[in-house]
Amino acid sequence: MEVMTRPRLGRGLEALLGEQGREGESGPPRTVPLQRIQRNPYQPRKQFDEEELQALTESIRSHGILQPLLVREHGDGYQLVAGERRLRAAEAAGLREVPVHIVRLDDQQLFEAALVENLHRRDLNPLEKAHSFKDYLERFGLTQEQLANRLCLDRTTISNLLGLLHLPAEVQEAIRLGQITLGHAKALKGLTDPARQISMCKEIIMKNLSVHAVELLVRQQRLEAAGGPLHDTEGNAARPASEKTAHVQALEDELRQRLAVKVEIRVKAKDKGQIILGFSSNDDFERLIDVLRR
Repeated sequence: MEVMTRPRLGRGLEALLGEQGREGESGPPRTVPLQRIQRNPYQPRKQFDEEELQALTESIRSHGILQPLLVREHGDGYQLVAGERRLRAAEAAGLREVPVHIVRLDDQQLFEAALVENLHRRDLNPLEKAHSFKDYLERFGLTQEQLANRLCLDRTTISNLLGLLHLPAEVQEAIRLGQITLGHAKALKGLTDPARQISMCKEIIMKNLSVHAVELLVRQQRLEAAGGPLHDTEGNAARPASEKTAHVQALEDELRQRLAVKVEIRVKAKDKGQIILGFSSNDDFERLIDVLRR
């Protein structure tokens, strides 16, 4: 098989295929038996919306396939390059033949085509992207920087997605189900203890916490984990958190979750003490003032 010079993928599949990628592009597409087309083994999307597939199936029954599939020759048949949803809908509609354009791609280009086709789709969740990037890098021995250049992405985008695969399984499942966002997941990576990541993830879902609120909570927990004695405004050593009653600690937790800032209750005597609210920016300060004025 002829191996094409690999261009960058910034303009999508056309940039990948190049002028020599198609056979007979100016002419009509070729019609091939549907059963001779194999799935793309590098397809990053694992789940497909059933309602959308059903709607596409009905459209194909009524109007046929308006945009030919992209395939490459493979063995005595073909292998899908792009058009997974159309292929599935054609099968559901009972078609025996489908229109195709044939392109010449090697395995690496086939993998890249699958990534390009799905990279910006809303229904491709971050974990599916992360697994695809990981598989690509391991299979072809490229660096994150090289993959970023191939896909015209920032390297940190790829790094952040790959970092999701280091989160606990429970957190990854929440990402997959759309219960927490990529922003939430990035904030959770600031916690090094998997048990705390899982606990915070459950709290995000239960209380519908914003990404900003989670970032503040994570920052607070990291500061607390760093240790060091706290002091009150008079220079006296504050009572260690471990000596606080369960009731006081519960109140701190409740206020911290409600306000999404550092909260400390310092009990000095039977009926005296302080409630200290921390803020790290002017926005935090203004938000706290608004809450307290209500």
